[in-house]
Amino acid sequence: MFGNVRINFLAGFIGLIITFFVSFSSNLLSTSLFRAGAAFIIWFLLAFLLRYVLGSVLASPPDKGGPESLEEGQETKGAQLDVIAPNDDEVLKDILNYAQAEPNEEKKKQSAVESGFEPLNPPKIVRTKDAEELAQAVRHLSGK
Repeated sequence: MFGNVRINFLAGFIGLIITFFVSFSSNLLSTSLFRAGAAFIIWFLLAFLLRYVLGSVLASPPDKGGPESLEEGQETKGAQLDVIAPNDDEVLKDILNYAQAEPNEEKKKQSAVESGFEPLNPPKIVRTKDAEELAQAVRHLSGK
């Protein structure tokens, strides 16, 4: 971490003073002190976060241990890992061939008949009432 705990106490004290004076002008003393104490805790913890971020940003990067950092005479075996993805050309060809070899419409209908499948044919709703008659019914039900 960057710095020491004195930075946290300084940040907390600054937050305490600012919050106390802003809050004291419109609140009771006890309320102002409570809010100032809460502000001290919050600013104290925020300073820890700030110190951690600054410490990680300003810290020198650790030695990666790559082949460049190895001295002469040291082996480089196992220092790198090469990963090769499998070739997916065969799988793609199988998928495309299956899509082309799908049965045509006649075969689909024939297999549907053999399995006993019948599509649903619901009756069509026919309007038998006149629009004025429907409007009268709605007026009657709504009470107007």
